[in-house]
Amino acid sequence: MSDKTEVNLTGVKQSKGLWLVKVPKYLSLQWDKATEKGDVGKITIGKKQGKTEVHFSLNEELTAVGAAGEQDASLQVPREHPFTMHTVGGQTMAVFSQSNADEISLEGMVVHRAECRPAVNDNYMKLKKLQIKASTKPQRLSQQLERAVTTVFKPVANHDFNVEHEKKKKSEGKMVRAEWQVVLDMLFSAFEKHQYYNIKDLVDITKQPVTYLKEIMREIGTYNSKGPHKSTWELKPEYRHYQAAEEEEMQKA
Repeated sequence: MSDKTEVNLTGVKQSKGLWLVKVPKYLSLQWDKATEKGDVGKITIGKKQGKTEVHFSLNEELTAVGAAGEQDASLQVPREHPFTMHTVGGQTMAVFSQSNADEISLEGMVVHRAECRPAVNDNYMKLKKLQIKASTKPQRLSQQLERAVTTVFKPVANHDFNVEHEKKKKSEGKMVRAEWQVVLDMLFSAFEKHQYYNIKDLVDITKQPVTYLKEIMREIGTYNSKGPHKSTWELKPEYRHYQAAEEEEMQKA
């Protein structure tokens, strides 16, 4: 199955020449408020002293920034926006569109670049002040509570898992080191029943501190860091008395 996507190149055959225009963010937001007809304003193209002048005039219905009753309801965006024209500069640029059916079409080639800039007036300056104020507003605010909030998470002195951890630490701290030989006897007795043990099971069997127990196991055992018995201990071959017992039984048989 191919991942290639076919592109409708009808726009090339129709030789559509398009303008690539950069507009202020607030202007694109106002355009989103347009009615179903999509009438957002008018563009006027003329000439002055031999130079082409382009002017965009925003639809008066789209000049209000806020809805009625809001703090910025009286604030209006500038209506008049002269274009600053730029050359394409030898670049080859195209405009593509994508339908609801994911069909990609070439709409045409960019023949002009322009920047739509607002006419600086009182409305524009008020709008910029509002934008700067909004950008500097902190995302999180601290608030002093008059009474304790009981409908959400309630702080506790200590969590259950912390209590369990402290209890475990205390119980391990009370472990008293037994004599080396006594611990060896307990370990050899355990390994006569099973060949592999993890350190937690050995602690439960011997009731010895982990560090002390590992010190002994390093003398008589081997730690399996990989394989089917990963993270377990077993006795070194010279201490595996149960193997010798098995061999004797086999010889007697």
